Amino acid sequence: MKKLEIFIKPDKLETLREILCKHEYAGMTATAVMGCGHQKTQLPEFDEISLDLNLMPKIQVMTVVWDEDVEEIITDICEQLSTGSVGDGKIFISDITDVVRIRTGERGEDIL
Repeated sequence: MKKLEIFIKPDKLETLREILCKHEYAGMTATAVMGCGHQKTQLPEFDEISLDLNLMPKIQVMTVVWDEDVEEIITDICEQLSTGSVGDGKIFISDITDVVRIRTGERGEDIL
């Protein structure tokens, strides 16, 4: 199993949800976040305190997928969410070694 942490522009969330559903993954956690990288901006919220921050609103989506589906999902995300501009986002991929259902204490990939 792999955990995908996907950082995208807020207006791309519905497209990402559709991609995951197409691959039969309905479970995800989405969080509104602020981040910076190479993309530059000035947020009016920080004008009063004279900070030159380049924080941009993003959505962080976390989902777990089967190893054999990772490359196809990543390809679809890159093809459908890329605008060719700085700030389109990133995907971080991590190994998942185990999972536990809190309610029952069951373990292993069968609970997904």
